[in-house]
Amino acid sequence: MLAPEVPMSHSVAGEPSSAGRRAAPLTTAVYSAAEWDLLTSLPGRVIVAAAAPGPGRPHPGVDAGLAGLDAVAAGRAFDSDLVRAVVATIYARHDGAAGPGALPADVVDLFAACRVATRVLRRRADPADSAAYRQWVQSVAARVCRAATVGAPGLPPAPADRHLLDRLGGALGLC
Repeated sequence: MLAPEVPMSHSVAGEPSSAGRRAAPLTTAVYSAAEWDLLTSLPGRVIVAAAAPGPGRPHPGVDAGLAGLDAVAAGRAFDSDLVRAVVATIYARHDGAAGPGALPADVVDLFAACRVATRVLRRRADPADSAAYRQWVQSVAARVCRAATVGAPGLPPAPADRHLLDRLGGALGLC
């Protein structure tokens, strides 16, 4: 039995195809490994913080976490190379590890991480990509908070959620 023929692609110069090699997108090349880990772990940390029960809000339930995951996935369609590269990296993690940033953490630590990410983006990212990333991270939190409004879809976020979103927006430099 013959194996099916697989077409091979070669560049104009006759070099072998780059298929099968994982080249980092140009977007990621300007970040150190620690900076890239920060940018790719921040959306997960935001989901954890926004879906956590706290004073003034009951446990938001599974729907809130799922809304956060859906919001992260929506980043694949963003008109930002940076956001798409971050989402691709998040989905490319094949070892099942969520990464150190996805562990539950104090919101103060989350806000500090947001401020560091904002400084990194201001130094290294195109201004449009920086704004898109920061707005995307904020939208992840907003979708989680919206889904956490148990039994009252369409209502504004609870005061505790509004406070979280306002502080997150400040830490991301959006306010």
